[in-house]
Formats: sequence, structure tokens, C-alpha cells
Amino acid sequence: MSDIPTTGNATEFVTERIDKFIGRRGEINRELSRNGVRFGIYKNGEYHDRLFPFDPIPRIIPSDEFDELEAGLKQRVTALNAFLRDVYSDKAIVKDGVIPEEYVYTSAGYLPQVNGMTPPAGVFAHIAGEDLVQGQDGRWWVLEDNLRIPSGASYPLFVRDIERRIDPHLFRDVHVRDNREYPQLLRASMDFVSAKGINVVLTPGRYNSAFFEHSYLAEKIGAVLAFPEDLEVQGNKVYFIDYAGRRHRVGAVYRRLSDEYLDPFAFNPDSVIGVPGLLGAYRAGNVAIINAPGNGVADDKAMYYFVPRMIEYYLHEKPILHNAPTYMPMFEKDRATVLDRLGELVIKDVAEAGGYGVVFGSSLDAHGLEEMRERITAEPRRFIAQEVIQFRDLDVVDPDTGEHVPRKADLRAFVVTGKDTSVWYSGLTRYSSVPGQMIVNSSQGGGFKDTWVLAPKDAEALGTIRPGRPMALASDSAAHSSSLITASKAESLYWLGRYTERVFTTLNRFFPFYDRVMDTNVEAFRPFAEALDLPTDFKDFDAFVHSFLYDASDPNSVVSAMKRAFEDAIVLRPMLGSKAISYIEMALIVMGGDTPDRDESDIYRQRDITDIILTFWGSVENSGVAPLLKSFLFIGKYIERLELYTRLGGDDEETRPALDKLMAYCRLVSGNPLPRCYCDGLQWLVDHLPQRGYPALAHDIESILQGFSNVLPEATVNGSMMAMSQNAPEARDGSNDRDGAENRDGAEA
Repeated sequence: MSDIPTTGNATEFVTERIDKFIGRRGEINRELSRNGVRFGIYKNGEYHDRLFPFDPIPRIIPSDEFDELEAGLKQRVTALNAFLRDVYSDKAIVKDGVIPEEYVYTSAGYLPQVNGMTPPAGVFAHIAGEDLVQGQDGRWWVLEDNLRIPSGASYPLFVRDIERRIDPHLFRDVHVRDNREYPQLLRASMDFVSAKGINVVLTPGRYNSAFFEHSYLAEKIGAVLAFPEDLEVQGNKVYFIDYAGRRHRVGAVYRRLSDEYLDPFAFNPDSVIGVPGLLGAYRAGNVAIINAPGNGVADDKAMYYFVPRMIEYYLHEKPILHNAPTYMPMFEKDRATVLDRLGELVIKDVAEAGGYGVVFGSSLDAHGLEEMRERITAEPRRFIAQEVIQFRDLDVVDPDTGEHVPRKADLRAFVVTGKDTSVWYSGLTRYSSVPGQMIVNSSQGGGFKDTWVLAPKDAEALGTIRPGRPMALASDSAAHSSSLITASKAESLYWLGRYTERVFTTLNRFFPFYDRVMDTNVEAFRPFAEALDLPTDFKDFDAFVHSFLYDASDPNSVVSAMKRAFEDAIVLRPMLGSKAISYIEMALIVMGGDTPDRDESDIYRQRDITDIILTFWGSVENSGVAPLLKSFLFIGKYIERLELYTRLGGDDEETRPALDKLMAYCRLVSGNPLPRCYCDGLQWLVDHLPQRGYPALAHDIESILQGFSNVLPEATVNGSMMAMSQNAPEARDGSNDRDGAENRDGAEA
């Protein structure tokens, strides 16, 4: 294994341990799958949610090599923060002629709206994602600075937990530095700059490509995962609005959407995913925004050229890390070089990100080269050109053959700034899925590896390497934040309870009827179909069963209910926890979606789903989740159970325990308002159960309703109620979609 930086017996030891580890890559990928570790990509204008490909061969960085990287990264990010403070205030670096003013004011990332203001604690780039490659000679080169919305830290953070479970002693024996501190670093930075209030992670929506990261980091740092409609600005202060309309002051917003969409009052007026007035609250110093608006002027690819000058100007130091040799077409001499050597260079559009707008001159034919020359001549500010760095290949495991094959790979290092500037002891190593391809961005279909940073050989314990004690995340404010429920999340809890119950009870009742069909004849199945208002003209019974279980296009199928449960579950990750959510993902995997080729044995595998759902319910019930949150989930569950049990002719021994559970959870809500969707579900039972022969049950449910005088109006966000003609009295779309544009800055890793 060529990239293991050890010698002699140590090499054999590490290789043996890693080979054992690689042999279990199937287990790791299954665990990633069941936990929904996804990174979406856009193709032809459509969003595709996919698992983020993981390769089990780690990138290993020796301790002394990383120490040099750490020093260089701190230096670089410190200078970039100094530049941002300067360029939005005194502009000394421009006045002194170090950077031509046209490069600043023509940058798409320069925002006049934030000129003259300094963010809380003076920090602009709280999180920097520094993209590096290692040349064939071992030198590290910085390719890009990402200071707006760098993503990707969650993936190595998550996979390391899986790796530890697979081989608990591996990281101690190989002496790998612990990477679990990233949430502490992020939380400490947010707390340091907070304008006093709760922390929120602002996501543009479920179908943002990095939504997994948004929800996972919110969970890990004890912040609220907020959608734009959950926040409101009043009196130049930002408030989080819970389901009952109560306001909670927000001190720091970790935003995961681009500047142009952030506030329609200040930027793009057509944005429907921003928070109106947010910039006004920020300008008044009443909220911190992480990262600060306007940072794009510093990670403009053209500004990259000047970072070594920034280091010398602000810090009076020589740069530790290397810039790739870069040419600026706006400089006449550089433009002549670029046009003359176009076929040898890589051309980058300064306004693009995520691997978009990158063109290797060697890939262009004569017509393409001439067209590119014309574009550069017409818009020299729009492009930079760089020498092609032949960076190292890393081995990956070919998913088809299992062989080790070389692929180009880079490293995104994360630098977090709060009271201090810290480099995370890990990073996102991205590799290309195509042999020889040098664009490795996740948005271009690449995969990722874990990054192992080795500890000094004489370190007594890995935890002593970084001075200071990691802060605890289980603070009162974190516990408070994780229990806050918005109107849309209350609705998601309601439908998660209903859909999981629908799958559970439908499958439990389906199998006895199905078994009788196998033993006798198809007529034995009719009572089940009639009770659920399903078609009873079985011209092809097997085709009917297949459709009932697996047809995702049919809203009444079991798989449709499972998919809707999943859509509701994933927006609740910070509240319910990744472990609980993993059971929903696992059940969906077992269900298999709309896979066309199935045989009879698949039917019996579905029995596992009911066990998985039971485990999900148990994990929530026995967790530290807030009682109100649990109640909302289980009220939905028992409303659905009573609806289905009475459809299927359940007797008092079945319906009474469900009613008792429903009443118990409703009592836990006592004193709090009840969202309209819950009351509508209860009222539907009151209206319909007498017709089914359950008047006493309806009377008892009506008494529950009368106990809630403070009923809230129906949430107007996302997924309005709609009648579902077959399986249930009502159902919603379940998509949890938010209207959001594709956001390459915030979405790519």
C-alpha cells in the first residue's frame, strides 16, 4: 500500500490492519446506506439523491507533515480573515496598491450591502474549506479557498464512527488523531460570535444536495435545524418561531444557502428561501451569520492569485503553503502567456464552483481552443489559468473487481475560527470515479475517503495533542434547542407516526391473509382488500400483491407509505437522532423500493420491516427526546392504529389498548396547544367510527378533543392535506419539499 507513511515492520503492521478493514467495506457501505449518508447531484436540471460513494482505503498523513499543513492553513485563513475585515472597512490593501481595486469591485462575491460593517467578534470566515493536492514530490499545493459555505466535514466525521465500531482498537494501535472534535470546534465558534440566543442551522430545504450534512451537524452541535419559514425578523432581531407561535431569540445562524438567496430585502428579491430582514438584524449586530455575507470576494478564484501577497501584507510572513502557478488574463503579460499556452493550462471560470467551469486546455480541439481564446480576450476578468499540477494518485477499491486501482484525489481541510483558529485533525479526501480524471468534486460524481492524521509517536494520549479541553455539547441551551418544534416539524412528526404505523399494521395484517391464500384460494384475501378499499377483482393475484407492496407510483402501496415515512423522518434527524432515523432508512432498504424483479421469498423478507419499525418506536420512546416531541409522534401513530384497527374489524381487546395509549400521550401534551392536523385526525375518527360500529370509541376520542381548547390553525407550510382515496382518511404529499434553487456554493462538497 504505497501511501502508508511508515517503514519496516510498522508498514507490515499497518498494512495488515488496513487490509482487514478493507475486507469489511461492504459492512461500512451498508451502515452508511442505512443512515442516509447522501450527497445529491443535479443532472439535466433534475435532483438525484444518491449515497455518497465511500472508499475504505484511508488517506494517511504523517504527524510532522500535518503539523506543517496545520501551520500553513492557520496562516492562510488568518490572512484571509484580515483581508475581509480590511476590504469591507479601510481597504488599506487596495490603497497601498497590493491588490488592484478592479479585482475587488468587479468580483461577483463583493457585496456593497455589507460594506462598512464588521460581524460579531470580527470573524468573517468561521469555517474555511481549503482544497489541497499533493504533488508527486510530496509538496502540498492549495488549489482553492472556500470561505462561503464549504461542505463535507460530516462525511469523514460520520464514517469514522462506523470504522471505530468495526475495529475498536485500530485507531489507538495505528496512533491516529481523534477526529471527533469538529462539532465542538464548530459549536465553540458559534457560541463565541453569538449575539446571545439559540444556534440554528439554516437549510434551504430537503432537496439541497448537502441536506444530510445540514441535519447531521445540527444534531451534533445541539442546534435547531431551521427552514427559512421558521425564522422571522422583528425589531432587527431574529426569532425562531415554534409550532405554537412562541418566539425564541436567535444568536447565531449557520446558513447553508448562498448570499444571493439569503435575504430578499437585501439581495435577490425573487428569493423564496431567504429570511426577509436578516441582513438588517446582522447589520445591527443582533445576530451572527456563519459564514459572513460577502466572503465570496476572498474566495473568488481570481483573488486566489493574491493570497500570498495578503499573507506578507497582513502578517509580515512568508507563505508556508504553495499556490499553484497562476496567470491572470487581466494582466496583459499574463494574457499573452495564457493565449499562447492555452493547450497546456487549466482554465477556470472564477464565478463557478463544484468543478463547474473548469476546462483543461489539452482536452480541447482546435475549434475549442479558438473559442476559449475569444472568450478570454472578451472577458479577461472572468478567467484564471493555472499550470496543471500532476498530483498524486491514491489507491481505491474498484467496486466491481475488488482490485486496488489509482485515482486522482484531493483533500479538503477544515479550518474553524472563533476565539482561536484551529485546523481539524481530519479532512475530506475526495477522489475521482473516472481513471485519470482530475476533477474530483462530489457534485461531479466523485467519492470520498477517510483522512487519518497520525499522532506524534511520543504522545501519551491522543486527547492531549490539542491544548484545552473540548467543550461539552449537552448544555442546557443545546437541550432546549433540540426540543423546539416548528409547525412543519409537528406535522412531520404526526405523519411519521401515521406512516410507520400504516406500514406496520398493514404488513402485520397482510401476512395471515396471504398465508391463507397460499393454503386455500384467492378468495381468502378479499376481506383484507375490502377492508382497505383495495381492488378486489384479482385477475392476477401475484401482480396485485406485487403492486400493493412495491408499486411506488401507487400512493396506496406499502412502499409509498414507507417512502413518505422516510421523507418525514430525515427532516427530524436533529430532534430524534441519527440512530433512530437509521431504522427508518433500514426499513426502506429492506422494502427495496420499486425493484421490478421479485420472487415469493421477497414477500417474507418484508416481515423484518415490522421488527425494524418496532425498534424505531422503542429507540424514540427510550431516548432522551423531549416528552412533547415523543407525544406528537405517538399521537399520530395511535390515530392511525385506531383508524386501521376499526377498518379491519378489530375487537375491544385490540382497540382499547390503542385508545389508552392515545389518551396517555395526549395527556403529556396537556397545557400546550395542539396543532390542527392532530385535531383533524381525531375529529375524523369521531365522525366515522360510529358508522363502523364503534360509537363508544368515538365518544372517548371526542372527550380527548374537548380537553384541548387551544387548537392551532393548520400549518400553511409544505405539503397541504389532501384526501387519499384508498388506504386512509387523509394523507399528505409527504415530500417535505422546499422551493429552492440549485445552490452550487452551498451544496457541493
